[in-house]
Amino acid sequence: MITLTEENYIKAIYHLSNQGLEVVSTNAIAKEMATKASSVTDMVKKLSEKGYAFYKKYQGVTLTEEGKEIAINIVRKHRLWEVFLVEKLNFSWDEIHEVAEQLEHIKSKKLISQLDAFLGFPTHDPHGDPIPDDSGKIKKIDKILLSEASVNDDCICVGVQDSSSAFLQYLNKHNIALGVRVKVVQIEPFDHSVTIKIADKELVISSIIANNLFVKLV
Repeated sequence: MITLTEENYIKAIYHLSNQGLEVVSTNAIAKEMATKASSVTDMVKKLSEKGYAFYKKYQGVTLTEEGKEIAINIVRKHRLWEVFLVEKLNFSWDEIHEVAEQLEHIKSKKLISQLDAFLGFPTHDPHGDPIPDDSGKIKKIDKILLSEASVNDDCICVGVQDSSSAFLQYLNKHNIALGVRVKVVQIEPFDHSVTIKIADKELVISSIIANNLFVKLV
């Protein structure tokens, strides 16, 4: 029987591996989980013993196929619950992450299957992240960070890299949401801040914001 803590570690390893880390270090996991490296080492050894991960001392951790399946299923549940919270319970997108973190550990396959159908089989969550289908397949979309766009590019906001409440509240404050069309007006060479135009209003955003907002070129 897999525990809630084990699921959280598996999900953390999965997310880190999707950031380009072929082998995830225990230090990276410790930072992601806000815990001690020694605690991570103990846990990844347990995951390895259960067949969920491969762990090599001084090298790091990778998930086994079984571990990846578990991670993708957790991600699927998390993102479906986020859709439910926004669409059916009127939560705002900056309120849902922590609640979905609790709901993602529900084990009932029938509940999740019926939740998916009830929501109309959504393909993306309220933050723009793709929702794995019931077979674990994930539909990718072409997107870049706003910081990678060029002057005069027309873009549509399609996702966020940072789903923290503080970041999403900042976007809300400036009427930046998924589906909003923006035009890159200027990029400041010194600090890489970006001037964008939304409708008829110009806004200067920092490089931190531009590095956490995904857009699709149009």
